[in-house]
Amino acid sequence: MNGNDQIIRRFYTAFQQLDYATMQQCYSEDPVFNDPVFGLLQGPEVLAMWEMLCKNARDFSLSFSDIQLLDEEYATCRWVAVYTFSKTGRKVTNNIKAHLRIEGGRITEHTDQFNFYKWSQQAMGITGVLFGWTNFMQNKVRKSARGNLERFMEAGNKK
Repeated sequence: MNGNDQIIRRFYTAFQQLDYATMQQCYSEDPVFNDPVFGLLQGPEVLAMWEMLCKNARDFSLSFSDIQLLDEEYATCRWVAVYTFSKTGRKVTNNIKAHLRIEGGRITEHTDQFNFYKWSQQAMGITGVLFGWTNFMQNKVRKSARGNLERFMEAGNKK
């Protein structure tokens, strides 16, 4: 097992345990993160996002698999998160493909890809079915997620 494989396993094993401090240690000083819900995050926002998600997780489980080391820096893996979406109380199973860039034993870039429409159907029920495919809905969800993250960070829950 090489170092990049180890850091990916360490990160997702910590996530399984909702151990945000260990997850944060897997990132570089100024990481970049992107996904359909939060959009582009940088530096302390990335670390705070994982802390917020771990602290607010309900009925959470995670599995990861299919780690592929593409070269010395780039890797992908698949992970599945099952949880209760706090705003609606609805159960979500989200299938995600992570794209990671690892330099010097730390994650510098992390992009999570998933089908936003499928996620919104599960998370928001009929509203997600009717509007989850629209840019309007994705922008509304992103604005809400970013607002939650900003309030979390302002409350002193940042590293």
